[in-house]
Amino acid sequence: MRKYIGLVILLTVLASCQVSKKYERPTINTNNLYRDQQNTDTTTIATMPWQKLFNDPLLIELITEGLQQNLDLKIAVENINVARASFKQSKTTFLPDLNGNASITQSKLAFPQGFGIISSSTQYDVGLTASWEADIWGKLRSSKRSALAGLLQTEEARKAVQTQLISDIANNYFMLLALDEQLMVLEKTVVNRKTDVSTMKSLKAANIVTGAAEVQSEANQYAAEVAIPRLKRQIRETENVMNVLLTRQAGSIDRKSLESQQLLLDLNIGIPAQLLQNRPDVKQAEYAFMKAFEITNVARQSFYPSLNITASSGFTSFSFKDWITPSGLFANIAGGITQPIFNKGANKARLATAKAAQQESAYLFQKSLLKAGEEVSNALFSYQTAIEQQSIRTKQLQSLQKSVDFTKKLLRYSSATNYTDVLTSEQHLLSAELDNIGDKLQQWQAVISLYRALGGGWQ
Repeated sequence: MRKYIGLVILLTVLASCQVSKKYERPTINTNNLYRDQQNTDTTTIATMPWQKLFNDPLLIELITEGLQQNLDLKIAVENINVARASFKQSKTTFLPDLNGNASITQSKLAFPQGFGIISSSTQYDVGLTASWEADIWGKLRSSKRSALAGLLQTEEARKAVQTQLISDIANNYFMLLALDEQLMVLEKTVVNRKTDVSTMKSLKAANIVTGAAEVQSEANQYAAEVAIPRLKRQIRETENVMNVLLTRQAGSIDRKSLESQQLLLDLNIGIPAQLLQNRPDVKQAEYAFMKAFEITNVARQSFYPSLNITASSGFTSFSFKDWITPSGLFANIAGGITQPIFNKGANKARLATAKAAQQESAYLFQKSLLKAGEEVSNALFSYQTAIEQQSIRTKQLQSLQKSVDFTKKLLRYSSATNYTDVLTSEQHLLSAELDNIGDKLQQWQAVISLYRALGGGWQ
C-alpha cells in the first residue's frame, strides 16, 4: 500500500510540473487596416444574413441551390468529417489500450536427424492485456488540443468556401444582368443605325450627302452588329460558369433585369478588429497557428520521460481439461519509465521543425488579416468610385445624346457638318451607354465584394 501511495504522490508532483505552454493569440495590430477609414461604429453588414442583402427572389433561389449542391462545399464538409474523426480519436488516447488473445501452441523437442522425437507439449492460452500511458507532462492533452484546432480549422474553411460561393454566384448573376442590358442596347442601336442607312440613301439620292456618307453609315451599322455575337458568347460562358457553381447540367439561367435590382445604401463596415471574428479565412489561419502551437508543445514534451503501465491476466495450461480453471489463472502488472537519452537528434530536429512551422503559421495569420483589410479597402473604394463615375456618366450621356441629335439635324438641313461628325457622336454615345451599364455592375460587384471581405455570408 505504501508503494502505491508513493507512486500516486510521485505522479501528482510530476503532473504539477507542466512543461507545455498555454496558448495565447499572437499580438497583431488591427489599427488602420481600412485605408482612410477611422470608423468607431461596430455596426457591420457582415452580420447581415445574405438573404437580406439581395432583393431578387431568383438570385436567392440560385444561392440556396448552390449551398445545397456545390461540390466544393461538399468537399469541405467531408474534410470536416475527417477532422472530426481525428479529434474523436485524440480523446480516446487518455484511455488504456485493451487487447484480447487466445492461442494454442504445440511444441516438439527432437534430437538431430535420425534420433527421433523425445517429447512434445501443447499450451493453451487465453487472456487480456492492457497498457496505459500516464499524461504526466500534458503531451496527450496537447495532442487533443491540436486535433481540436484542426477540426475548427476545417469548419472555418467550409465557411470560407460558403462565403466565396455566395459571392461567385451573385457576381456572375449580376454579370448576366449587365450583359443582357448591354445586348439590348446593342440591338436597339443596330435598329437605329439601319434607319440611319436608309436616311443616308435618301440624302444621297437628294445630293445632300456623298456616297462616302452612305458607305460610312453602313460600316457604322456593322460595327454595332459585330459586337452582338461576342456579347452572346460572353452570356453563354457566364451561364456555364453558373451551372458549374450550381452543379447543374449546361443550360440557361433564369434571371430578372439589372434595372429591377435595389442597391443596399447603408454599407456599414464596423471596425478592423471584427475581422478576427467575422472572416472565416482569418479564423482558419488562427486555428492553423493554434494547431502548430500545440504540435510544438508535443515536440517539447518528447524530451521528458514517459510512464507506461501494463497489465495482463488470463488462463494458461498444458492440459485442455485444466484450461480456464482456477489452477491456470495468471495475472501481472508492470510499470516503467522511459527517458530519451540518445536518439540521433530526432527530438531536437522535431522541436526545431515544429517551432519553424509555428512561426510560419503566425506569419500566415498576420498576412491573412492584412489581406482582409486590403480587400475591404479596395471594395469600399470601388463602390465609391462607381457612384462617382455614374454621376458623371449621366451628364456625359445627356451631352452625347444632344450631340447626336444636333449633328444629324445639321447634316439633314445644312452643310455645316458631315457624316463623320455624326458617326463620331454615335460611337461615343454607344460607348458611354455600355460604360454606364458597367458602372452599375461595378457598384453591385463592389457591394458583394465588400460583404464577403467583411466576413458576411456564413451566419
